[in-house]
Amino acid sequence: MTRFDIIEVDPTNRRDRRRFVEFPFRLYRGNRQWVPPLVSGEYRRFDRDSYSYYRHSDAAFFLATQGRDVLGRIAVLEPRRRNAYRDERCAFFYLFDAVDDRAVARALFDSAMDWARGRGLNHMMGPEGFIAGDGLGVLIEGFEFLPAMGIPYNAPYYDDLVVNNGFRKWTDFYSCRLSGDFVMPERVSRIAERVKQRSGLRIVEVGSRSEMVALAPKVIRAYNRAFESNPRFVPIEGDDQGEVTGRLLGVTRPDLVRLVADGDEIVGFVLGFPNVSKALQRCGGRLYPFGWALLLWDFHHTRWIDINGGGILPEYQGLGANAILYDELFRIRLAQGVKLVDLVQVNEQNLKMVRELEAVGLSVHKRHRQYEREI
Repeated sequence: MTRFDIIEVDPTNRRDRRRFVEFPFRLYRGNRQWVPPLVSGEYRRFDRDSYSYYRHSDAAFFLATQGRDVLGRIAVLEPRRRNAYRDERCAFFYLFDAVDDRAVARALFDSAMDWARGRGLNHMMGPEGFIAGDGLGVLIEGFEFLPAMGIPYNAPYYDDLVVNNGFRKWTDFYSCRLSGDFVMPERVSRIAERVKQRSGLRIVEVGSRSEMVALAPKVIRAYNRAFESNPRFVPIEGDDQGEVTGRLLGVTRPDLVRLVADGDEIVGFVLGFPNVSKALQRCGGRLYPFGWALLLWDFHHTRWIDINGGGILPEYQGLGANAILYDELFRIRLAQGVKLVDLVQVNEQNLKMVRELEAVGLSVHKRHRQYEREI
């Protein structure tokens, strides 16, 4: 039987932080599909002074250790703003990584649940992160593909480790792929043009980063309205708006952003992100000494983009406005000479969108699963 200890990470201790951040780098060493995260962003989650999440919520981090070796890690979150909005007492687990050992996983989850119970929480779900845009779920299908930017990749045994700890499926998130030979059905383009002519809706192309900054509040308002009826949705508010905006500005380009406008109001949006996975693999997730140059080159020259943000206000969906988004998605691919587009993490409970994806000929190539249980 594996002998190990569970320790709670001291966020002010450099050694603790380093062991937590670097564990998956060792766990997945030699794995051709795993993409390291940007290390500076991983450390930012410990910064209670500047990270907006800690102005309204709390989190703790745990490690399973065996001497100097790390066998696993987990973060547990108390999303107070979310719980107040939804009148719930829910905890999230996130950043779960472990060797293939049920005892290690059990001890990590037990520690996370004990921490949550100590704060009066009675339900746990995950993986789910700190702010909107953090990747969701455990990968359960599509292990042969490189991940989209910021979307989890993990070993196939993770599902067993989570389920063995009493978790059940809550939902799956689908990812679809548009390859270079994909052609959007002609009827979609016809519908899009007809809707624009009849409704007065227009496409707004963003010309610069300064324009992106100016439009960001309108896009966030549109996001909040577009998804307010989704299960367990929580709006982006307060300081989190700045956090989300800053992240988006760092990982997208103006030419990959398309907005649908009715007059001066943003009523829909498509956000594309250059996939720099191969550059992250080459630089090991580190900007220095040469990582920034590798990432900058791929950022501007990659032929692979990820679509991880798109929506239409509910009152416009019945007007055929969704066809405008799908048509614009295809136009982005053509205009940029893109060879590959990943449309990532569509909740299977969004039946309307799932049916629309099937109707335009897109098939699922990855599934991520989110779990829940009472604690």
